[in-house]
Amino acid sequence: MKAKNKKIVVDTGPLARVEGEGSLLIETDGRKSVNIQLNIFEPPRYYEAFLKGRKAEEVVDIVPRICGICPVAYQISALNAFEGLFGVPVDDQVRRVRRLLYLGEWIESHALHVFMLAAPDFLGVPDSLVLAKKNPDLVKKALMLKRAGNELMAVIGGREIHPVSPRIGGLHKAPKKDSLTALRPQLERSLEFAKDAVSLTSSLDIPPLERDVVFVALKRRDEYAITDGRIVSNRGLDVEPNEYEKNFEEHQAAYSHALRSLTKDGLPYMVGPLARVNLNFDQLNPLARDRAKEVGFGRGETNPFKSIVARSIELLHAVQEAIEQIELYQEPTRPYNTYEYKEGVGYGVSEAPRGLLYHRYEVDRRGFIVNAKIVPPTAQNQVRIEEDIRLLAPAIISAKPHEARRLSEMAVRNYDPCISCATHFLKLNIKRV
Repeated sequence: MKAKNKKIVVDTGPLARVEGEGSLLIETDGRKSVNIQLNIFEPPRYYEAFLKGRKAEEVVDIVPRICGICPVAYQISALNAFEGLFGVPVDDQVRRVRRLLYLGEWIESHALHVFMLAAPDFLGVPDSLVLAKKNPDLVKKALMLKRAGNELMAVIGGREIHPVSPRIGGLHKAPKKDSLTALRPQLERSLEFAKDAVSLTSSLDIPPLERDVVFVALKRRDEYAITDGRIVSNRGLDVEPNEYEKNFEEHQAAYSHALRSLTKDGLPYMVGPLARVNLNFDQLNPLARDRAKEVGFGRGETNPFKSIVARSIELLHAVQEAIEQIELYQEPTRPYNTYEYKEGVGYGVSEAPRGLLYHRYEVDRRGFIVNAKIVPPTAQNQVRIEEDIRLLAPAIISAKPHEARRLSEMAVRNYDPCISCATHFLKLNIKRV
């Protein structure tokens, strides 16, 4: 029988709680895919444009508005850029509390994705509301864990969404030791559930998909890189943040409004939890590292569907480290250091929950922004998502409509991209060409 051409369209409309619109096109000759397009419509938000002419201090308060789930990531990447350019030191205890703030963001974001957004895909339910009916205890514990992260952000940042305490040189106001110590019991209660989460996610029915993939993440020798570090890959890259644009480039696809990133060699690459765990396994704290080993997860995992396991390992790491950092924290004598403006270009990177976040700012001698560039994790992962779907295309093409839709959704949601982080959003139509 002659193979029939097919066009598979996974399409979306405007959705609440989702920034932008996305659709997936798979064209096939009946045997293999011939065209894969992940089409992301990102309404212009003009952040890079309207940062021009703003003072450096304003940027630190403006860029968190780019994302309500990971505002700290945008603040820290911006702070790293300005503090590096102006040569302003950050005291050890201030750095500690900033890391605690970032850990709070990791906890709330990872808990949200693992249990509310990704778990329904693997557990065969349409959404977290149905999951809550079937397993209320699981969802209750997941929400308790997420709340622990949110409260950590609120105590340090002044509020849990778009924190206001970070500033160039430190913090506007450092938290009291007692206020952080009061959060320890809730974190400790959540720790056992975080351990169980690693076991739960590793036991899920995970679709097979092995790939030859380029992983990119930050790395430090002294800690699991979150707030800063060198940019490394599993292909030998090891550079400072100011060399990011020498090694990666953005380009525009005719069918998508979103800029897409590739290595200078033209290769798609992956950022996020799976990349970080692969590149920084030895820097995980002993509790998370041992738990990962117990479930058979370590370096060499390339299956993107196992990103949910990597996220749960990082979730355990973040909860345990938050408890330790609270114990070590001492209120700084002065919450910030003063500085003078310096004309030049500042480069900042940090590890948002979804992956590497790059900022570059050109600043004049009065501290005003001349040019700005921000590259979020989703833009860096976009081509890699398409390549994953290309590898999955035979299974998608041969599946029944419901299963084809589910597998397509899972492949996109493995990366927790901003367009799909709040709902099961894909609709599937199969049209014969």
